[in-house]
Amino acid sequence: MDLSINDVQTVREKLQQESRKNGNQTGSKLSESSYAISRYKNLKVRQYKGKRALDLSIGGVALIFCLILFPFIALGIKFSSKGPVIFKQKRTGQNGTTFTCFKFRTMKKGDWGPHNGKPDITLEGDDRIFAFGKFLRLLNLDELPQIINVLKGDMSLVGPRPYPVDECAYWNSTFDDFFYRYAVKPGITGFSQVKGYRGGTYSVEHMRKRTDYDLIYVQKNTFFMDLYIIMKTVTKMVNLDTNAH
Repeated sequence: MDLSINDVQTVREKLQQESRKNGNQTGSKLSESSYAISRYKNLKVRQYKGKRALDLSIGGVALIFCLILFPFIALGIKFSSKGPVIFKQKRTGQNGTTFTCFKFRTMKKGDWGPHNGKPDITLEGDDRIFAFGKFLRLLNLDELPQIINVLKGDMSLVGPRPYPVDECAYWNSTFDDFFYRYAVKPGITGFSQVKGYRGGTYSVEHMRKRTDYDLIYVQKNTFFMDLYIIMKTVTKMVNLDTNAH
């Protein structure tokens, strides 16, 4: 499922046209967050029928898998680092709304925040990640609790990854089309992830390519595309080819 840069440009142009067509002309009187949300509401993006059914069916099976592994993962986290087993964080979801995202904690407990005007991002080699946390990230097991978010309806199995609120705001101010990613529900995995673009970064070039793949998914999502992404994600996990950090 390879797509050219022409596909990316076409998708971006279509989304921009739809946004303008639906009256996306809000002005400077609104705050940054209000402006972003007003733009989301004017987007009319097609999503295939049956997506929620796919989320619930596969999500239900994955929840059983999560519950079986939970005691072992919880013990590993507790023996590795003081703090809660589950990490909760506010993230940006569909239409610019925020929700509480669940993950297995993989980092040492502490107060972390923005620095030098940039959001706090987990970078490769980050010494805040404890050893067992690195193992969970390598296998994508830290993402398992997000099955709860899927069953609740905050997320989908497949979609653009949800970023923490401050990180989302940072990239929103960098790319004028970044907010289009949130015209659909965010996902546990996504098209950009299976293409190798994942993990924390401050690289504009990396994030530009990641956003391009996300925009392709927003416009072209289908049942078979979701199945492809899910199978590709599982294959990468089995082969330890997750590019995680």
